[in-house]
Amino acid sequence: MRAVVTGGAGFLGSHLCDRLLAEGWEVLALDNLITGDEGNLRHLKGNPRFRFERKDVTEPVRVEGGVGYVFHLASPASPPDYLKFPLETLKVGSIATMNTLELAQSKGAKFLLASTSECYGDPDVSPQSESYWGHVNPVGPRSVYDEAKRFAEAITMAYHRYHDVDTHIVRIFNTYGPRMRLNDGRALPNFVFQALSGQPITVYGDGKQTRSFCYVSDLIDGIYKLSQSNEHFPTNIGNPTELTIYEFAERIRSYFPNARPIIHEPLPEDDPKQRRPDITKAKRLLGWEPKVGLEEGLKYTLDYFKEQFAKNSVAR
Repeated sequence: MRAVVTGGAGFLGSHLCDRLLAEGWEVLALDNLITGDEGNLRHLKGNPRFRFERKDVTEPVRVEGGVGYVFHLASPASPPDYLKFPLETLKVGSIATMNTLELAQSKGAKFLLASTSECYGDPDVSPQSESYWGHVNPVGPRSVYDEAKRFAEAITMAYHRYHDVDTHIVRIFNTYGPRMRLNDGRALPNFVFQALSGQPITVYGDGKQTRSFCYVSDLIDGIYKLSQSNEHFPTNIGNPTELTIYEFAERIRSYFPNARPIIHEPLPEDDPKQRRPDITKAKRLLGWEPKVGLEEGLKYTLDYFKEQFAKNSVAR
């Protein structure tokens, strides 16, 4: 009952550490902190079953003692982050995935890869099911993330098929909640940061592109259930409720009485027009579906963002 979580100081990684500890696991969190924040783990300081180590998992990963599970979540995830760190993103999807699979194999541990809905690219079908192979530009600016994750899936399946490693792959759709970084470039924190700081809320393109937003506790529950299953092929975990980015911006703006108007900027290259998960497989195999509605999830998240913004303002 000892797990290694790469990217453990990140938004999702820190929440997964919480869930594993609640389930009785010992947890070793690894993170090089280029996009993670050790503050996300501050509440675990002093917990005898938790340890954090600053570590770049693109270097060989050696862990003393037994390991029962390796969860590989390390990677820049927002477009500004992976465009700022393109080579690091490619390395963590390729070299680090191989390193963590080697760790799992050497320890006789199970392995879970955090993959992404970006494997579907700018999809031709909606909703996206796991049987859809995707529509990805392999040389576009987003390819450093998309193709890194597609390679990560391929090598994970290779270790399962040829080395008999007990592997699992989750394709994560847009997720939100406390511990996201304000203004990290993704829609929700971007809109909230702009509203809090008195800037116009920026929508790219005409805003008719769609997204589906899953609250973090639902996402982590799906990941944990998948990790305990016998399913080895990719499985979508996300909220199938779809809305346009413009509708979402208006929803966020409604929470801030003095928010400035919405403005439009050019759409980034290869930005997906639709993003909605088909979660039929997760329902059937895991008995999983999201429970937290958007209104409830936004309340928790906005309260967190307002608190963080106030702290940062005082610090300045």
